[in-house]
Amino acid sequence: MASDRRKARDSGSSVWLSGPPARHASGGQPHGLGLDKIVEATVRLLDAEGLAKVSMRRLAGELGVTAMSVYWYVDTKDELLELALDHVHEEIRLPADDVDWRERLRQLAREHRRMLVTHPWVSPLAGEYLNIGPRALAFAECAQEAIRDSGLPARSWLGALSLLFQFSYGFGTVEGRWRERCRSLGVSEDELHGEVMARLAGRSEYAVSLATVQARGEGAVGVLRERDFEFALDCAIAGITEMGRSGTGSVGGR
Repeated sequence: MASDRRKARDSGSSVWLSGPPARHASGGQPHGLGLDKIVEATVRLLDAEGLAKVSMRRLAGELGVTAMSVYWYVDTKDELLELALDHVHEEIRLPADDVDWRERLRQLAREHRRMLVTHPWVSPLAGEYLNIGPRALAFAECAQEAIRDSGLPARSWLGALSLLFQFSYGFGTVEGRWRERCRSLGVSEDELHGEVMARLAGRSEYAVSLATVQARGEGAVGVLRERDFEFALDCAIAGITEMGRSGTGSVGGR
């Protein structure tokens, strides 16, 4: 029943656990519309206008249908956002199984970051929903299969993956928000960075931070950011590798 599904969502469940709306399962859905089409339109709207401006009425207008036609397929906006969240995980290119586990994790971290930067609205949703749809699950299982080959004890696998993907999540979230900020101001990333640095120059309270940023050397913001990401990724992979090799992959090194 639709009411049972709503109760499940309200209690912290997931659209992937509660099943399709009863009316959708019984057939008779509006002609020319489908769940895939609705989800794809939702992603386009989220990319163009952001999370705050998306509503069922706004989506219906984009599709040229009534809001009730959309509700034939989903009970709530939450369900729609959860479906959109899983949909963009399809963009993550999964590495082949025969690639070294380190390179598999590197590729997954890079792809995760790229997806977050491409779709800035994903970051807040990833913290709200269980994120257990089929595409997200394929990504997670690929990472879990890679970490199994690291030499770490099983009890440490999730901790190591948390290190890696909470890093890529944080990096991609900040990068995506920075790009959104630049777009909203109508300036390039380099222009905004240069303006900020110029305003901070000569202010003693920022001396240490300025010196740290300047120590990276000259270059475009995108180039320097890429170098920072790759170095941090190297550090994470090196740490996991060493702990797997030395047998210290447990709490407190025990």
